[in-house]
Amino acid sequence: MGAWESFDRYAEEYDAWYEKYKPAYESELLALRAFLPENPEKLKALEVGAGTGRFASALGVGLGLEPSRAMAMLAKQRRLEVVLGVAEFLPFKREYFDLVLIVTALSFFENLSKALREVFRVLKPGGQILTGILDRNSPQGCYLKSENKKGRFSSEANFLSTVKLSTYLLEIGFENLEVCQTLFRQPEKIENVELPEEGHGKGNFVVFSARKPLQEHGN
Repeated sequence: MGAWESFDRYAEEYDAWYEKYKPAYESELLALRAFLPENPEKLKALEVGAGTGRFASALGVGLGLEPSRAMAMLAKQRRLEVVLGVAEFLPFKREYFDLVLIVTALSFFENLSKALREVFRVLKPGGQILTGILDRNSPQGCYLKSENKKGRFSSEANFLSTVKLSTYLLEIGFENLEVCQTLFRQPEKIENVELPEEGHGKGNFVVFSARKPLQEHGN
């Protein structure tokens, strides 16, 4: 509950980060769009851990799931339909969505494997998971891990590495994994939108795209 309490208490402060560091935020959006299907608003799409709706609203995703009521209220102001709930127990039927978006929220899930299996369950065959993380093994990720740099929200986070998340996704059954990266400097030093690059290791923000197989393996 620690993370939820922080997000409830400081929702507006969290949301203000995106205005304060707008070039960094827009760089993240650009990297996510590298793998975003055309006309996402026409898909059945969900953002898990939608927060204040910054990403869903900008990327054409109309539905969000969020455990923090304060964050959900801000997301609704961005015309996002929000369902209160947690990632480990998605309140949606099997094979319902074409696309599931998750941006940085993976680091706050209590049971990452269960949450990703829930995403797999609710995706249609051929459906896409699109997720962005702050890579703990990037130069900036190492900066975040240092004890004296932990902030109000990052202190509750379990930052993932690209290798670890890739392993989780493939073990659960996702395929066609693609990766790109951005945020090559600290957010306060980014003055212009950065173009995403393939791969990982240099950028702090890493985007993953993977697909649920069209057919269950072994069938």
